[in-house]
Amino acid sequence: MYSRLLEAPAGQSFFVFGPRGTGKTAWLRQRFPEAPYFDLLDSATYTELLASPRRLEDRIPSHHRGWVLIDEIQRVPELLNEVHRLIEGRRLKFVMTGSSARKLRARGVNLLAGRALTRHMHPLTAAELGSDFDLGRALQFGTLPFACTTDRPHDYLASYVSTYLREEVQQEGLTRNLAAFGRFLEAASFSQGSVLNVSAVARECGVHGKVAEAYFGILEDLMIAVRIPPFARRAKRRIVAHPKFYFFDAGVFRAVRPRGPLDAPEEIGGVALETLLLQHLRATNDYGSLGYSMHYWRTATGDEVDFVLYGERGMRAFEVKSSSRLREQDFRGLHRLREDYPAVRGYLLYRGTRRWHERGVEVLPLKDALPSLAKLL
Repeated sequence: MYSRLLEAPAGQSFFVFGPRGTGKTAWLRQRFPEAPYFDLLDSATYTELLASPRRLEDRIPSHHRGWVLIDEIQRVPELLNEVHRLIEGRRLKFVMTGSSARKLRARGVNLLAGRALTRHMHPLTAAELGSDFDLGRALQFGTLPFACTTDRPHDYLASYVSTYLREEVQQEGLTRNLAAFGRFLEAASFSQGSVLNVSAVARECGVHGKVAEAYFGILEDLMIAVRIPPFARRAKRRIVAHPKFYFFDAGVFRAVRPRGPLDAPEEIGGVALETLLLQHLRATNDYGSLGYSMHYWRTATGDEVDFVLYGERGMRAFEVKSSSRLREQDFRGLHRLREDYPAVRGYLLYRGTRRWHERGVEVLPLKDALPSLAKLL
C-alpha cells in the first residue's frame, strides 16, 4: 500500500470525503488499526444500524475511549445524531468517510459543525506513487489505487463506470431513467476540459435542460466530477462566464468517453493531461490545507490559462502542454494573464526535459513538476 499524504487531524473527529475507489477505507484501517470499525457497505451492518441507529453505542465496548470508524456514513445519515451524542456524552472521537454529499447535506451534517473537521481523499499523486509513477500509464488509466496496481486496469475502469457510476446512482434513487443517465455520462465526457454548455449536452443525450443540470449535480454530489469557475476578480478584459467541467480522474474520463475513427488520440490525450494536472492541484491544495480557490481564465478573444489558484498565499497560474517542444504561442495565455495580474506566478508544464524562465513564466518538465507540486504552491 502506498503511503498517503492525507494527515489525520490531531485529537478531533473528522470526515473524509472522496469518490469511491480513492483508498479511504485502506487509509482508515492503516491509520487506526485498533479502532472499532463499522462498514455501511456491509449489508448486515447497514441493515442493523438503519433499523436502529442507537445500536451503534451497543457495538462500541463500554471501556473504549479512543477512535471509532464509520465507513460510508451517507448510507445511514441518522447515525450522525448518535455520533453527536457519543462525542458529547462519552468523549469518543469519530472518523467518518463518505462518497456522497447529498444525503448528509439534506439530513444533518450541520449537527456536527465545530465538532468534526472535513478532509478530502483524491486519487494517488505522483509524490505518493514515487518511483512507481508512470506518466503514460497515468494518462491512460488514471491514478485510482487499484488502477495503479492491477494488471488489468482497463477492465477495472470499465467495471468502475458500469458498477459505480450507474448502479450506485440507481441504488441511491437519484434518477429513475438509468438509460438516459448512461447517455448523459457519454455526452458529458465530450465536455471534459471545456467550457460547459448544459443545453448542448441535454440535446446530445435527449433530455430536458433541467434534467441535464440535475444530472451534473448528481455527478458533483457523488464527487466524481467538478465544475471549475472562471477567474474574473477585478477583470480588465471581458471574461467567459461559464464553468469548465472535469471528471475527477483521467482514467475514469477515458473509460466513460466513447472513441471512434473521428477522435484524434492527441485530442483525448491532451484533455487527459489537463485532467491529471487538475487531480494533482486539488490533492496538493487539500492535503496541505493551502486554502486556494481553483479557477480557469479565458477571455472573450480566446486567451486562456488552464488553472488559476487564488488565496491568501498568493496567485498561481498553470498551463500544461502535451508537446515536448514549445512554441511562442504556447505562452500567450500566461503572458496576457500576467499583464492583467503582475503578481501572479506563472508555470508552463510540458513533456520536454529542459527548464527555463520565459518573461516571468517558469517552464518545467511534467516529470519534475508533478511530484514536487507542493513546492510551487
